[in-house]
Amino acid sequence: MGSRDHNPHGRRLYLPIVSTGPGTSNGPSPDAVPAGQRPPWLKVKLQTGPNYRALKGLMREQGLHTVCEEAGCPNIYECWEEREATFLILGDKCTRRCGFCDVMTAKPDPVDEDEPARIAEAVRTMGLRYVVLTGVARDDLPDGGARLWAAAVRAVREAVPGIKVEVLPSDFSGGEADIATVIDAGPDVFAHNLETVRRLHGKIRPAFGYDRSLEVLRIAKRLRDGQVTKSNLILGMGERPDEVPQAMRDLAGTGCDLLTIGQYLQPTKHHLPVDRWVTPDEFEEHAAFGMRELGFAHVEAGPLVRSSYHAGKQLSRASARLAATI
Repeated sequence: MGSRDHNPHGRRLYLPIVSTGPGTSNGPSPDAVPAGQRPPWLKVKLQTGPNYRALKGLMREQGLHTVCEEAGCPNIYECWEEREATFLILGDKCTRRCGFCDVMTAKPDPVDEDEPARIAEAVRTMGLRYVVLTGVARDDLPDGGARLWAAAVRAVREAVPGIKVEVLPSDFSGGEADIATVIDAGPDVFAHNLETVRRLHGKIRPAFGYDRSLEVLRIAKRLRDGQVTKSNLILGMGERPDEVPQAMRDLAGTGCDLLTIGQYLQPTKHHLPVDRWVTPDEFEEHAAFGMRELGFAHVEAGPLVRSSYHAGKQLSRASARLAATI
């Protein structure tokens, strides 16, 4: 895939690069490859086959955005060849900026009221049985876009009866009524990502709050009996390996069912630099700790894991374990 200029008109705002030097990090784990040299386990095979091209054409035809493209996901070729995609709703311009994220920060366009219907039609055309909806933060809207989130869930369900729907919204500034609007639409999975450890959260995600993100997950659990919740951690942004288990404990404390953990990859030179390359062995240790010690229904951890990567399979594994505990 060719390089993209995300800011052709000079409108993009960037978060100042956060220091990950001696003052903020104790360095990588002893067996980690020094940052700056991408290790062999992060090499991705290019797969621009017929499904990838067809899906890309469909997205452009419908005027839709995917987080796969906007966030520069390394799994885009694999997922699109398998006809899996994560739709980005409420436009492609975010009102917040995080040090790791490649989605444009700019003044959002007006809400597109037809977007839910177009997404539903795309999902039907693709023949999906599981869809992930994520979206930009819309602090310019009184409800943070909750109404459109709910409309998108309902439109997809109407277009494809029996489909599983996962939502990954912003925090709605902690507004319980707005979270309830989304939960009332009945998503199978409500996800909200913590992303990093407490010590770094304020620097890397200045418009979010560590405790507020945890509370969003608690609210989702409280609002709907049996609601499956999910979160994500990105490693390699300056955290120490011994800080990760506490972030996992904090998430487990909300009743979170599913957790994904992956490696940070710097999208552009304007973003936070990679602090360390986390080894596959460390990811396996975190997954085992989360499943055996903390009681997560499923933990997907690995260098190329992202929140929406094989999301349907993640839910199936979690559901089987949750059913076994009843």
